[in-house]
Amino acid sequence: MNLIKNSLAAAAIIGATATTVMADDKATVQAFYDLLSNAGSASHAEAFTAATSEDWESIGNYSGENKSKPAFIGQMEYFSKLVPDLNWEVVEMIQAENKVVVRGRASGTPVGPLFGVDGQGKGFDIMSIDIHTLEDGKIKTSYHVEDWAGALNQLKAQ
Repeated sequence: MNLIKNSLAAAAIIGATATTVMADDKATVQAFYDLLSNAGSASHAEAFTAATSEDWESIGNYSGENKSKPAFIGQMEYFSKLVPDLNWEVVEMIQAENKVVVRGRASGTPVGPLFGVDGQGKGFDIMSIDIHTLEDGKIKTSYHVEDWAGALNQLKAQ
């Protein structure tokens, strides 16, 4: 009887620990989206830096060149000026082992040409899918796909 009680207690402790780790991983990944929606904010850049590993990479550029953490933060600073109302909403976040998959929506109104398209005050609302791999409690890689073609079509629409 004691063996059964001890086994159940151990299983409860392991389950609670796994739930806490998963919640912590999701909170770590949320720092990524907080930066996207507050790209010009030094405090959000600091939180993003703390949530990512030293050698973190952004993978999703079709040129084959991955972005380092400093390059990504620089890109987001540029976006904060180009799309000052950029909002990156987490619609759904799913964790499986050390991977966190996020379905998101990005919306905003560029104040100048976006990828060569001047929307003349029009906004966009697009989907994104990201896969973040965590290692030692920090984001190691972020694979991402955004519907930028859809954004440009929205900006071009009459």
